[in-house]
Amino acid sequence: MSANSAAFDHLTGFRWRQGDPSLADAEAQLYDLGVLRSVLEEAEDIKVVAEVATAEGAIATAQAGGIDVILMDLRFGAGAEGQRVTTGAQATAASRESMPHPPKVLVVTNYDTDADILGAIEAGAVGYLLKDAPPEELVAAVRSTARGDATMSPVVRDRLETRERTPRSSLTPRELEVLQLVAAGSSNREIGRQLMLSEATVKSHLVHIYDKLGVRSRTSAVASAREQGVL
Repeated sequence: MSANSAAFDHLTGFRWRQGDPSLADAEAQLYDLGVLRSVLEEAEDIKVVAEVATAEGAIATAQAGGIDVILMDLRFGAGAEGQRVTTGAQATAASRESMPHPPKVLVVTNYDTDADILGAIEAGAVGYLLKDAPPEELVAAVRSTARGDATMSPVVRDRLETRERTPRSSLTPRELEVLQLVAAGSSNREIGRQLMLSEATVKSHLVHIYDKLGVRSRTSAVASAREQGVL
């Protein structure tokens, strides 16, 4: 069995004592860091191995190895000026892109908007837990994430299921412009330059596009849009 980790305002690592896996975790507004550590370390198969305070720190910790699961918040405190990665979703995606076998990510956060949820899942998070989850649910979620099993808070799961049953609205003119440039092979930076938007705004548009088309990647979004006659 492998270990898990979570990230709030600070990131902490955990390691499973059996099988010697590990993970990372961060301090939450509803969880005092000391309480969070004690909750996780009461489990005989989990060990906290690291803590970081920024998204880029989370990436570096993951790349250092020895971590099986990361508990990732979606918002971090201010990092060093000029940091390219500032959110938990960005850190999750960057870790997956830079490592052949990255730690599994369990998002533990207060944010539960559709855009936040979809963005985290698209970035590669295995599970999504809200910070008001009871201790036993947190520990169970860490174990499930270590196995690669999706773990969602009931509220999050209900919202995802509701979206699946609800007809998606059409793309806005701006979203269509972004999607057309994606289809042309443009990067987020190139799209931002052409439409005079920040990369963060481009990413936000992509999250909404994915949501409306019911997909999780650029390639799937283009394919779905073409199937529906949008492109």
